[in-house]
Amino acid sequence: MPENKRIILMYITEISGHHSATLAVEKAIRSINPRAEILNINAFNYTNPISEKVINRLYMSVIKRTPQIWEYLYDNPVVAQNLEGIKEAIHKFNSNKLQKLFDNFRPDVVACTQAFPCGMVADYKKTTGSILPLVAILTDYIPHSYWIYDTVNAFVSPAEEVSARLIQKGVDPEKINTLGIPFDNKFNNFIDKTQVRRALGLDPSVFTILIMGGGQGLGPIKKIVKSLEKTSKPVQEIIVTGTNKKIYKSLKHKVKDSGKKIKLLGYANNVNELMSASDIIITKPGGITTAEALAKKLPIIIIKPIPGQEANNTAYLTAMGAAIKLDFPQDINLVIDDLISNPAKLSGLRQAVMRISKPNASMDTAKLLLNLSNV
Repeated sequence: MPENKRIILMYITEISGHHSATLAVEKAIRSINPRAEILNINAFNYTNPISEKVINRLYMSVIKRTPQIWEYLYDNPVVAQNLEGIKEAIHKFNSNKLQKLFDNFRPDVVACTQAFPCGMVADYKKTTGSILPLVAILTDYIPHSYWIYDTVNAFVSPAEEVSARLIQKGVDPEKINTLGIPFDNKFNNFIDKTQVRRALGLDPSVFTILIMGGGQGLGPIKKIVKSLEKTSKPVQEIIVTGTNKKIYKSLKHKVKDSGKKIKLLGYANNVNELMSASDIIITKPGGITTAEALAKKLPIIIIKPIPGQEANNTAYLTAMGAAIKLDFPQDINLVIDDLISNPAKLSGLRQAVMRISKPNASMDTAKLLLNLSNV
């Protein structure tokens, strides 16, 4: 019988790719070792429950109103150096809570899908001399400086290009595992396109576009929908607005007046089915959504990515030939018409998607954590 391993998975923010990644890894671990004890926790909420709400609101406000500030802060070595003292003070303040958590749960390994808890545990290890294995699971195609700590035992990298950049930043190549971004294994399951389109009330034979704005329904979704009304080719749409009730209500009235078939949804738990029903996805380039789309062999269109992780994810995807970047949502109808008129171009995108997809990321990450728990 497998040993009763204890594993802590850490993320921040409930509705986020970081959380989706820990859930995917947890599911994979349980499929390998059903007896494993897993604590999947929001590290920010655990250590700083009041600060979490304030910082999340501040982050969303910056992203929506002044994204250039986030661009300046993101992976800026000067900023990172200036924040070093503040960061160390926060980590020291949280050290007692971590000590209590580790003493009570006695984990065999800790894995983090976001840099804040990774740094917190890394500094805890440095201060206390702990030999607890720590794994950094990167969920975007950029290894920013806030991930880099000597006391991290292993890095899970999304792609070979990211691994090369980690090495450039001084990470020991022996610590790097190029496994991909973890996502729920259900996205690897085959789902009949025709069947799911019928179930959604859509035409099985019409080119289908999936429009998403992440879990929080961000991005120029309304402008995209407006532009798609002008396509000269027949198309139908699946729109997912996430937790954004305001945009859902706004689109609900517009959808009724549309000359196209549109399936409008709020927060969806069946994104794997929606991706299976689609020919292309227009989305924010979050790491998890990207990994899921790649697994579903879906070409990606990205409109006005925000600076920071989205811009870097976009740069990687477009360089690999798996995505198209647009700066103006009003031009989306022209891009769609062009792709439908040029099947070879659409096929080229799909082939690129298949080349960079890493469908076994969650299972491979789970195996890594279980192996490290034996150390």
